[in-house]
Amino acid sequence: MSSEKSVPSVSVTYARNGSSTKSNELGMRPMQERAFEKRGEQYLLIKSPPASGKSRALMFIALDKLHNQGLRKAIITVPEKSIGSSFADEPLSKFGFWADWHVEPKWNLCNAPGSEGSKADSVGAFLNSADDVLVCPHATFRNAVEKFGVEAFDDCLIAVDEFHHVSANPDNKLGAQLAELMARDKVHVVAMTGSYFRGDAEPVLMPHDEAKFDTVTYTYYEQLNGYKYLKKLDIGYFFYTGAYADDILKVLDPNEKTIIHIPSVNSRESTKDKIREVEHIIEELGEWQGTDPKTGFQLVKTPEGRVLRIADLVDDDATKRDKVSAALKDPTQKDNRDHVDIIIALGMAKEGFDWVWCEHALTVGYRASLTEIVQIIGRATRDAEGKTRARFTNLIAEPDASEQAVTEAVNDTLKAIAASLLMEQVLAPRFNFVPKATATGPQDGFDYGEGGYDPDKCNVGFNEDSGQFQIEIKGLAEPKSKEAERICQEDLNEVIATFAQDKTAVERGLFDEELVPEELTQVRMGKIIKEKYPELDEDDQEAVRQHAIAALNLTQKAKEVALGNDSDEVESGNTALIDGVRKFAMDVRELDIDLIDRINPFSEAYAILAKTMSEDSLKQVAAVISAKKVQLTPEEARDLARRAVKFKQERGRLPSITSQDAWERKMAEGVAFLTRMKQEAAANG
Repeated sequence: MSSEKSVPSVSVTYARNGSSTKSNELGMRPMQERAFEKRGEQYLLIKSPPASGKSRALMFIALDKLHNQGLRKAIITVPEKSIGSSFADEPLSKFGFWADWHVEPKWNLCNAPGSEGSKADSVGAFLNSADDVLVCPHATFRNAVEKFGVEAFDDCLIAVDEFHHVSANPDNKLGAQLAELMARDKVHVVAMTGSYFRGDAEPVLMPHDEAKFDTVTYTYYEQLNGYKYLKKLDIGYFFYTGAYADDILKVLDPNEKTIIHIPSVNSRESTKDKIREVEHIIEELGEWQGTDPKTGFQLVKTPEGRVLRIADLVDDDATKRDKVSAALKDPTQKDNRDHVDIIIALGMAKEGFDWVWCEHALTVGYRASLTEIVQIIGRATRDAEGKTRARFTNLIAEPDASEQAVTEAVNDTLKAIAASLLMEQVLAPRFNFVPKATATGPQDGFDYGEGGYDPDKCNVGFNEDSGQFQIEIKGLAEPKSKEAERICQEDLNEVIATFAQDKTAVERGLFDEELVPEELTQVRMGKIIKEKYPELDEDDQEAVRQHAIAALNLTQKAKEVALGNDSDEVESGNTALIDGVRKFAMDVRELDIDLIDRINPFSEAYAILAKTMSEDSLKQVAAVISAKKVQLTPEEARDLARRAVKFKQERGRLPSITSQDAWERKMAEGVAFLTRMKQEAAANG
């Protein structure tokens, strides 16, 4: 593999303490136990990574609701038919639970032939039957609600798997139907997702509906830290020139179990001939030996003499593809590591696809949705014996000389950076921030490092078991309302996802040499919070902004401090991230919110980009972005003026345009801009 270009942008090492795979006396793993404790809630949202056992958690909850809470039916709806198998029969009593999970074959509509319309009639038949569990695709459920009305589902549990497919957008039918069901208030809802933000930045639910849900959160950190075997996860992007299949062996190791997601035929990276692309990848790997008659897998002999078994899910021939798909799902081969070596897919083998041996998810072309990237990474993060390392690589075309291609390539590059920034946040321990002024001393279960808790300093505590930081920050605003508190505890990653996808923020953070960081951390992030949470008052919006920027910037600073900017490998290990946060807090005179606001959230991302992309391309990208430099907008000027008023309240004077402090000058510019606007408006009558 090319070491000069393939620099992991995120590399995390975990403790492997085995806790997330251990079961209690009822056969429940920690996440399932946590969810089961909330089984009495009418509306429950389970946010938990791929492979943490959400399907089984639902089985426990559904059985309790049917047997002990008076509900008459449980309907589980999944986005695609292949995921229906996750809810197949399970002998739960064998592991200590008081009942088994059983779905009558005729009520698993993911396996039923016919159109979604005719399957909707089957939902009607089920509602009138004596059986109590049904599994169906989202499309079938939507049609059934349309056909029979929300009243037909009274006293039922509606369980929505892969909940991020729902959206509060009125054009999203499932989202609208869910809102109707909740308005009627006669159903119970369990929603499950491995990535609760949507790539298109649409809210999943309206705030008043979301407030009805009780949330169970199980973090990636808890999940991976508690594995037995998998210790390290790398996430990175790799730039190539020419045809991607020519460069693929620079990042594809034939000895690693790999899923290759080739690009959509509409994307820039595609050659528009997907069949030829698969053939080209196979030719790069070795000499074709024919097809296994039993599985339909392609057999390819490498130059070293090893025969690879390759599953092609791209071929349009339904007979061939169904045979390969069935072979991949064969339950008798689930524990056979040598059953298949490489899977090549286009639009398949993403969410809900279960191949525990997968060590490398290699994706060609940028994916439009961060949710999709999280789902693809989830294919490689399952724990399996002998699997100590997993990685996700995004192959992206490097910008070339033509203007149109450069602009598109720049956009893809920025999106890849956004994705890696967000994944770093998703994979990190959870941050709990408290203002130093109200800190109540050391918290039970938290380790405060060498020397312990110091009442005269801002302390950083870490709880290994829960994977949580407790960080004291001087001047930090605290959320006052319940909703703002919930956002600070549960949704900081969603806020950071929106910020990391804000093109202006990323462009300026990476390439604007005159940038004052507060323009991003205060103005840009402030604007995003206002738009995302308009129902919060100004003080709560500011509290959410401070918590989100502290989480993002402390992760970035920890990475820089832990290894130094000149390191060849950008890594934040099990202790490196914790040590980095602690060291940064010790190195500064005082950990205060003003200091955190003065950090450019994208400076570390630029350091990685500079190592990953060729110098010429980097210059081209910078030129394209600086050519688009925009002047201050009236809205930004108003925001700067508001902050200038706050500055005056604190200092007793307005910001000065000649100040040595760049942020003070920027606020003064905002005031001057508004003054000019008012004068021009008055002059023009």
